[in-house]
Amino acid sequence: MLGFLEVPVVDAVCPGCGKPLAGRSGRKGRTSVYCSAACRQRAYRERRAAPPDTAQGLIEEVGRQVRELVPAPPAVFYSGVSELATSVGRLRRIARTARDSADPGTEEPVMDEPGAADFVTTGPVTEVALAESDFAALVESYRRELRVHCYRMSGSYDDAEDLVQETFLRAWRARDGFAGRASVRTWLYRIATNACLDFQRRTARRPQRYEPLPGMNHGGAEPPARVTWLQPYPDDDLPSTEEQPDALAVSRETTELVFLAAIQHLPPRQRAVLVLRDVLGLAAAETAAVLDMTVASVNSALQRARPTLRDHLPRRRADWTAEADVREREILARYMAAAERLDLTEVATLLSEDITLTMPPNPFWFVGREALVEFLSVSLDPASPMFLGHWRHLPARANGQLAAGGYVRRPGTTVYRAQVLDVLRIEGDRIVEITSFEPHLFPAFGLPLRLPADR
Repeated sequence: MLGFLEVPVVDAVCPGCGKPLAGRSGRKGRTSVYCSAACRQRAYRERRAAPPDTAQGLIEEVGRQVRELVPAPPAVFYSGVSELATSVGRLRRIARTARDSADPGTEEPVMDEPGAADFVTTGPVTEVALAESDFAALVESYRRELRVHCYRMSGSYDDAEDLVQETFLRAWRARDGFAGRASVRTWLYRIATNACLDFQRRTARRPQRYEPLPGMNHGGAEPPARVTWLQPYPDDDLPSTEEQPDALAVSRETTELVFLAAIQHLPPRQRAVLVLRDVLGLAAAETAAVLDMTVASVNSALQRARPTLRDHLPRRRADWTAEADVREREILARYMAAAERLDLTEVATLLSEDITLTMPPNPFWFVGREALVEFLSVSLDPASPMFLGHWRHLPARANGQLAAGGYVRRPGTTVYRAQVLDVLRIEGDRIVEITSFEPHLFPAFGLPLRLPADR
């Protein structure tokens, strides 16, 4: 492994407030870049709040970051490389958005976006006719929060990606309406919400109930709701504590799979009202403007949506604490280790008596520890003709919950291939729900699709 020379910092000062940094003589650990957590978070917010407004500005920022890179001390070098990688990734997304905006594609008519004439730019971009690259730079900073919004509306990571791109294309085609009576963010949310509602009208998706499969013991409880399009969302794309320190619990609750599945039962417009009002915190008047509704209609839709949502939610958890996180990580580690040892007895001890397992979009489902253990016993027993193979796991986080990326080395092979992403809901010291997803989204979670046998 390559290493870096430890170069002492002479007269180091905090880049946030200019105060001298505390000396580290005789102390181990990496060198501090800021004098306090407050300075570090303030610098982070400033970088996020004031990104370059044009593609050219971002190119110049990348150049500045490259010139300032110094390979020592290691902590400073790592911080600089991380910022550079973020800027380069953003520039790449801007280029892609600009390319797609300039691509004529199909000539399918696009609805006139309500509110396009209310658009106002922020910062130095003031001309009506923006170049593709400058427009892409302007809207790119909203990509992440718009993707989360479209995910809440659709329940699908893949569809959210497509809906954000459609939002940007609609915004580009409606750019001539830049007038100055609303914010960029409000305008984009309006376009994104209407794109989601159009998508719901086209697909007409409705949750169903799972049905028993011949010859399979599903358990004696009522079949759970079946949301075939439900997909996981990587935690890396959710708001961080540095970006929204006061909204961490809210963001976790409103991206949990049980919440995402529950709001799929709402009619599209009620869902939009609930997300805009209760999740994003928009006022009734703002929500009415986004959805082209009256305030009275918004309030009425919200009053109907809330009871329906409560009927499809389990008891809300309120223990978002460090202790709970530590306990849950221990349970995840035991779950992965037991599966790798093919230790069905240990797996069973981690499951609640009324455990629920679903596998969207597949039709398999189980309610109750006994039924689930019976199902697992066939595939985890090397003597069984239906033995699936040997397992390896990598930890992940999805929807504010712990997850495990499972890889299987089938009999007679030498490579572990991605098999399933298990998202766990844990209460107390037991797993109460497992939602198992197909592996095509592994790259979105930073997980490889294959592991070598000697890992």
